[in-house]
Amino acid sequence: MTAVAKDQKAKEAYFTASQRQLIWARFKKQKAAMVAATVLAMLILSGLFAPFLAPYDPTIAGRDKDYLNGAPQIPQFCDKNGCSLRPFLHPVTRERSIQTNFRWVEKINDDERVYMQFFVRGDEYKLFGFIPGDVHLFGMEEGYVHLFGTDSAGKDIFSRTLFAIWTSLQVGTLGVVISFVLALIIGGVAGYYGGMVDSVIQMITDAVRTIPSIPLFMAIAAFIPPEWSAETRFFVITMILGLVGWPTLARRVRTHLLVERNQEYVLAAQLCGASAGHVIRKHLLPSFTSYIIVDLVISFPYMVLSETALSFIGLGLKDPVNSLGVMLQNVTKADVLLNYQWYFIPVVFFITLVMAFVFVGDGLRDAADPYAEARK
Repeated sequence: MTAVAKDQKAKEAYFTASQRQLIWARFKKQKAAMVAATVLAMLILSGLFAPFLAPYDPTIAGRDKDYLNGAPQIPQFCDKNGCSLRPFLHPVTRERSIQTNFRWVEKINDDERVYMQFFVRGDEYKLFGFIPGDVHLFGMEEGYVHLFGTDSAGKDIFSRTLFAIWTSLQVGTLGVVISFVLALIIGGVAGYYGGMVDSVIQMITDAVRTIPSIPLFMAIAAFIPPEWSAETRFFVITMILGLVGWPTLARRVRTHLLVERNQEYVLAAQLCGASAGHVIRKHLLPSFTSYIIVDLVISFPYMVLSETALSFIGLGLKDPVNSLGVMLQNVTKADVLLNYQWYFIPVVFFITLVMAFVFVGDGLRDAADPYAEARK
């Protein structure tokens, strides 16, 4: 096939491509967005398969009583006695020393090895919430392995981080879905009917937007019964995040419908006897589905940030639930900053997760805008 034929075929494919295909083609050209999408996919998969990837149940305190506030343990393949194909650790003993003001001092026994095993049986779990299992990706022949160290209760920080990522993603997803449904309904009605209906709805929207978030959550936290289970608190926090996060997307939906409701295809559907709900659902909303998806991706990190901030100040989720906000509560102590720096490892994952969503959202926004390349 000649170069001219290839060019002609490419042009035909471009002009016959759907809106989704065009967005994907423009999105693939953005290297930063593609890298962020890859990182985001890895984080989502690590959270989704957290029960299998994590070696231990993160809710059990005091599991390793001999390794409280323990430093990260990195498996190795070589030591002074030679190399091995299987990763191993050297046994660690801890004792208090006068020279360190009676703090724990770790002593490594270089003469012994404890080998790591893969696909080992351990704590029972339910993958995806309903598939029972007890096989974990890795473990040790004897004792424990803590890739990210342990906290003051002996919990494995690596396991807690994986479960925290999944919890924060769940809160963000449910919050976005709730706000998405409300925004489509409220914004769709306001944009389609206009007039007095639009004015009343915009007054309600502005009233919701002016509610200060932190005082609202402080008031709600004061009325939450302390005997509520972790699942109930999780559900309530998710509902609240969704109920206060819809105004921005609703305004965008309204603005688009105000422009599109007078188009010929809408008038044709109305003349054929289609109801208002049918016109909004089948004609108006699909006309800017791609932009709605972009808005959802962009709003996702704000949901995660809101949950993390609330849990961080003690108004959101609490132990034994593992979320990024709950784990960040531990880094506020001066003793942690001076002596237990591995507590900050979940902070790195939190920043990576938020930045990945931001870059993917920016990439989708530019890809969905057909005039973005012309303005550059």
